[in-house]
Amino acid sequence: MKWLLVMNGVLAACAGQLLAAAPKPPAQPNIILILADDLGYECIGANGGTSYKTPVLDKLAKTGIRFEHCYAQPLCTPSRVQLMTGMYNVRNYVAFGRLERTQTTFAQLLKKQGYATCVAGKWQLGKEADSPRHFGFDEACLWQHMRSKSRTRPGGGRQDTRYANPALEINGKEVDYSKGEYGPDLVSDFICQFIERNKDKSFFAYYPMILTHSPFVPTPDSEDWDPKRAGRASTEHFGDMVTYMDKMVGKIIAKLEALGLRENTLVIFTGDNGTAPTIVSMINGKPIKGGKGEMTDAGTRVPLIANWPGITPNGLVSQDLVDFSDFLPTFCEVAGMAVPAELKIDGRSFLPQLRGERGQPRDWIYSWYKAGGPNGKEWARNQRYKLYATGRFYDISKDVLERQPITEPSLEEAKIRSLLQQALNQNRDARH
Repeated sequence: MKWLLVMNGVLAACAGQLLAAAPKPPAQPNIILILADDLGYECIGANGGTSYKTPVLDKLAKTGIRFEHCYAQPLCTPSRVQLMTGMYNVRNYVAFGRLERTQTTFAQLLKKQGYATCVAGKWQLGKEADSPRHFGFDEACLWQHMRSKSRTRPGGGRQDTRYANPALEINGKEVDYSKGEYGPDLVSDFICQFIERNKDKSFFAYYPMILTHSPFVPTPDSEDWDPKRAGRASTEHFGDMVTYMDKMVGKIIAKLEALGLRENTLVIFTGDNGTAPTIVSMINGKPIKGGKGEMTDAGTRVPLIANWPGITPNGLVSQDLVDFSDFLPTFCEVAGMAVPAELKIDGRSFLPQLRGERGQPRDWIYSWYKAGGPNGKEWARNQRYKLYATGRFYDISKDVLERQPITEPSLEEAKIRSLLQQALNQNRDARH
């Protein structure tokens, strides 16, 4: 009997040591936001696109949720400002390539909540040396932060620095590559290394991808890839770039799975604006010309796929409206924190929709966009109708190129127009 008591004590002690030694799962879910550059809704197979191969994203959509109506701004910096701050551009956009240092980002909020934070890819939000850290990122591997986006070629002329033999900045240190390295490989490796270093913590990784922005040059998987130079720029390479972008997403998913983190990680994929105007893609049997820089669907409608095993229903397709102001409050809710009331954001969390619940879907979204000149362009819309501040009113389901404004609306259309006018009025005096 005494022997049994001794053995029980030994076993209990051993069990206690094993439990103490075992890594504790993070108290909060991990979050990875992947933002493709210049990739419109029509480029993804799961959305009906047939021009390019996107097997990784198609699988994420099949085993997660896909949104039909996600809208960004028509250009990169405006989209990034809205995405990171949860506010419409009319309230806090100041200039291309800049985010006011008085603004609060999703990284700053998640960092306060105990998250390890990282950004890797394209920055374009300020050239101050401490910019990434100031805006809440513990680690950073960036292209085009403080440096020029091009360099002089050995034989003369200029060469873009984002793809073959890139010029990057890693945690504030300038690093030039010259042995055939490929920029998208390097920044995705950095994300994977960050995940591994923080596998026992809650982490937030923001991956604003370098792909698929021009110049359209070969990838390491292209037949004409030459690691010693950038390669001939041609729209023919765009398809290879889309597929390589998809491959980089797969690399991150594989890292999560290898570390046993997949079920505790929300992965969201979207694009920052429409595809370049030189690219024509097929979707559901129709050609779509890229509309980057335009306020039409071709410039603002972007893919949105979310995947969180055990949380997002398999293959769900949501018709709810989402815009880029909605990501910050969604991430805060995922992390179990409230958005500080003093921020007065415009976004609305879509976490309930990610769970397959009804949530509080939007009746409309709003866009104010300023590329140049003294005034911005603005519209409000729902899934079908769009009203510009100029008074132009369109049925996008019948007129996606916005060539024929509605001049004699039906009674139902008049009601919708009135609702959208209220949305415009609500934001009319928002400029600070």
